[in-house]
Amino acid sequence: MGEPTDSGPAPAAGRGRAALIEDGVEFDGRDAALLRAVDAAGSVAGAASELGRSRARALTRIETLEDAYGTLVERRRGGEGGGGSRLAASARDLLDRYDRLQAVLAATASVPETVLDGTVAAVDGELAVVDTPVGELSGLHGGTVDDEDADDGTDGRDADDGADGRDADDGADGRDADDRADGRDADDRADGRGADDGADGRDADDGADGGAVAVGDAVQVRIGADAVTVNDAANAVDPDATSARNRLAGRVSRIDSGETVSTVRIVVEPVDRGGTDDAAVEVAALITAESIDRLGLAPGDPVSLRWKATATRLVAQVE
Repeated sequence: MGEPTDSGPAPAAGRGRAALIEDGVEFDGRDAALLRAVDAAGSVAGAASELGRSRARALTRIETLEDAYGTLVERRRGGEGGGGSRLAASARDLLDRYDRLQAVLAATASVPETVLDGTVAAVDGELAVVDTPVGELSGLHGGTVDDEDADDGTDGRDADDGADGRDADDGADGRDADDRADGRDADDRADGRGADDGADGRDADDGADGGAVAVGDAVQVRIGADAVTVNDAANAVDPDATSARNRLAGRVSRIDSGETVSTVRIVVEPVDRGGTDDAAVEVAALITAESIDRLGLAPGDPVSLRWKATATRLVAQVE
């Protein structure tokens, strides 16, 4: 098996839920629902009743949000026409931002995923080496790994890595620091995850696949297209200059162009094992359209691929 798949987790799972953060205060789906209910009901009490929450708790939450995001709900005292509440313009702007982030996560949830069959060749703590048709690849097999090498940061990146997990010398892949594939605002949570999510979007107590594996086990190696970095073959990064353990060479088979982000499909030939008849594998990678132009990528071009073991999921095969 080696075809990229377009299936992925729902926006509220796997990669995480949508959440904006300001001054340490998260604005998530429950908060968006509260503001929309206030808008519909015309009062905090009516909104709380509609959502099955207490008025006191709803008021407290709104006050907490307003400490971080500014005035969100304008209260009107009783009088002619009665009192009530309505959303401030800033609340509508906040809801618009939240809706945009949700749209981003929905798109991210369908990131193509390359799936390879393999056999576990070695286990080193929470990382495992898997023998696949294209060679040995490393990935997470259980537990939570926050670092791949001794000098990695708390998110699994080396100290010299950028915020998106690339090494500081990753200019060769044509990606600038602002070439984010997801269009998120700088003050949005970088991955749309909640505060209790781990470096890979899982809760801190979740493993890569919910359990460990052992040598000899049959597993699937799952690689998200957003984790793969592409370089033209002539400018391949020195392996000693990066902590990305997984590296392959291949040729561009096709480019599925998007308005801002494109999916590049790369064919990787199987390892010659003498007598085996493994098929070539197609690996998917997400690259900004600007970077594709800068690299001058076209079908048939030789390229090098790399990605981190901490961005690779190993899933045990079910008999």
